[in-house]
Amino acid sequence: MELINKHFTLTDVQARQMAALERLYPEWNEKINLISRKDIEHLEEHHLLHSLAIAKFIDFAPETTILDVGTGGGFPGIPLAIMFPECKFTLIDSIGKKIRVAEDISQQIGLSNVECLQERAEEEKRQYDFVVSRAVMPLPDLEKLVRKNIHHRHRNAIPNGLIVLKGGNTDGEIHKFRNIAETTEINTFFREPWFKEKRIIYLPIG
Repeated sequence: MELINKHFTLTDVQARQMAALERLYPEWNEKINLISRKDIEHLEEHHLLHSLAIAKFIDFAPETTILDVGTGGGFPGIPLAIMFPECKFTLIDSIGKKIRVAEDISQQIGLSNVECLQERAEEEKRQYDFVVSRAVMPLPDLEKLVRKNIHHRHRNAIPNGLIVLKGGNTDGEIHKFRNIAETTEINTFFREPWFKEKRIIYLPIG
């Protein structure tokens, strides 16, 4: 929790929930290989804090609805749901065992604002204010899949759209959207070396 406490001010409830993640994910990882053995040692920085970069980029307004596509075991959706208890999160993944982990962890830490579903993005028909994702597929492919899911009613400081966490060279992915996509380097928020070349890409839709 040292890094998260360094960058965020948490309520007592949020602090307990975040701390529980540092216990529950390693426990689940012993049963299901969600995260590499080496990487699980860096859970807070590489997964929890990385997910929370979105919370530095946008302060979601109460009642905002967010769809997390390809959530795996719950990233970035679960850390964001802890940070924004007045928002509604739907986490989807096509792999059943991963979504069961996300559902179990959400229940164990008492998240009442999270719904976990085993389904592909093509199958989800409902509309949301934002879609979030963490390097699940190239941006043009993801945009095609989720455009239908973006609501045209805006309630936040920025227009509804797609917010993705990416690493490495993303020039090719954003070329199609170069006139509208907004790229933010995560080391703007977090100075830890691991976040070098990690970025948030925001694509307004609708």
